[in-house]
Amino acid sequence: MSDSIKIDIWSDIACPWCYIGKRKLEHGLEEYSAGVDALPVEIEYHSFELSPDTPVDFDGSTTDYLAARKGMPVEQVTQMLERVTGIAASVGLDYDFDEVKHTNTVKAHQLIHYAKAHGVQLAAKERLLKAYFVDGRHVGRVEDLADLAAEIGLDREDVLRSLNADEFLEAVHADQRQAQAYGIQGVPFFVIDGRYGISGAQDAAAFVQVLEQVAGERTEVGA
Repeated sequence: MSDSIKIDIWSDIACPWCYIGKRKLEHGLEEYSAGVDALPVEIEYHSFELSPDTPVDFDGSTTDYLAARKGMPVEQVTQMLERVTGIAASVGLDYDFDEVKHTNTVKAHQLIHYAKAHGVQLAAKERLLKAYFVDGRHVGRVEDLADLAAEIGLDREDVLRSLNADEFLEAVHADQRQAQAYGIQGVPFFVIDGRYGISGAQDAAAFVQVLEQVAGERTEVGA
């Protein structure tokens, strides 16, 4: 039983539940990995754009954007963001929606694919999410993304080359086509072992349960 369990995750950078879901998954993995018969787990992130029509430089706050896009009163949006901030805090994330730079995320997704090709996809995903929700950094402009890439050890100039050339744009589109094939309409969405889907930022226990089920099934068939 040396084969790892694969977890494919569709998510967006500009998705507060995706960062929360990432932390809950990580907590679940810690609990699962402490088990005697735990199998190794491999994680791969895939691209999903919640708002592909968003401009790179959006003129306004997150509250402005959500109020306009969802047709909600500003007061209701403010309350919703306060609730999400509280949930994020419960898993150790310090969201700062007042500083969020709302933007188009297609270039950020290309950077994640670039990072995958260089063996640091998970580090890139974490850095971009933190940059967006915690640090108030811009994750839509090529120069800013190159700066963030350099922080995790990637070659800044080569990142600029790749992003300006849209080197991984087709990989982003391939992820999106696969999401459509799976019927994924919202993120985060987790596909475990290519067979089980978990939608949304579920609690750690949900991930533990599915991982233990997959490991148990492999034991039964002598995998």
